[in-house]
Amino acid sequence: MSSLSVYHVSSPDLPNKVLTHFEDIAATLAEQGIHFDRWQATTRVEPGASEQEVIGAYQEQIDRLMTERGYVSVDVVSLDGNHPDKDELRARFLDEHRHAQDEVRLFVAGRGLFSLHIDDYVYAVLCERNDLISLPAGTAHWFDSGENPYLVAIRLFNNPQGWVASPTGDDIASQFPRLDD
Repeated sequence: MSSLSVYHVSSPDLPNKVLTHFEDIAATLAEQGIHFDRWQATTRVEPGASEQEVIGAYQEQIDRLMTERGYVSVDVVSLDGNHPDKDELRARFLDEHRHAQDEVRLFVAGRGLFSLHIDDYVYAVLCERNDLISLPAGTAHWFDSGENPYLVAIRLFNNPQGWVASPTGDDIASQFPRLDD
């Protein structure tokens, strides 16, 4: 189940609120300029599906979003506990960083925890199957796929080279809960 835990930066062990209803999560994130949505595949995505099959299951919605927001490329990332670089990939995203372009993820399978540092709060968004999250360029955040990751996600980009992370240098991410396996 998707959830949103909102923490004050001074209390990383105790969230101010925890939301589990989609409408509440979406409304709370919208107040911060974060888009949170749910998409349904138009066809069933089978385990082991190719990148083209995964994208094809959401093609109409992807095309609409690319047109509306000017995204120019799309791909699929797949990560599980057997991936030889899972620890390195996890570590790469655990520190707070920003991107010069939007970060858009649609979770086709599995889950991941986006933690967004906005003003004096951290918004920890547990994304699961069919969740779409869109972070505007410049949003300070970190991402955790867990010690035993499992996720398949569609990524949309503003530039054809994908995104480049710029570390903030703040160690705040180490103070907050990570994705529990």
